[in-house]
Amino acid sequence: MSRPPVNANAPDLAAKLDRGVLSTLLGYVLRRTQSAVFADFAATFQAAGAALTPGEFGLLVLVTRNTGLSQMALARALGIDRSTLVPILDRLQARGLLVRRLSPTDGRTHALALTPSGDKALARFTRLVRTHEKRIASHLSTAETRTLIRLLEKVRAGARSV
Repeated sequence: MSRPPVNANAPDLAAKLDRGVLSTLLGYVLRRTQSAVFADFAATFQAAGAALTPGEFGLLVLVTRNTGLSQMALARALGIDRSTLVPILDRLQARGLLVRRLSPTDGRTHALALTPSGDKALARFTRLVRTHEKRIASHLSTAETRTLIRLLEKVRAGARSV
């Protein structure tokens, strides 16, 4: 099945669209919000001539803040499986941002670390993310932003796989 042609009036139509029960469903609103936030993140990085996904940013932060983190511990922290993580690590390593070293405490695992280039890039990425975060939260006060984060953590805690 092919997609319908792109309509120049699509944003206007989307705003007027009757979403029925969908607008009352937390999961639906969260997914639409996530799409908008990820699009803004991508546009922020593209405008700066940088390439990074939100997941890669999170991964780099976790690695830099948790010295010697293993691939398995990182996969668990990100909520992804190891087979999904390995290609991401490969890409970041190929870009010179990350290294894998044998763990000094367990020779069967790899300890992850940022390279000096990775540290420098993460500082730049963090500035870009802060700009992005300021923009997406521009309609919220600082207190509202904190409350929203706290409430979303409660939603995450309540969500579980069957």
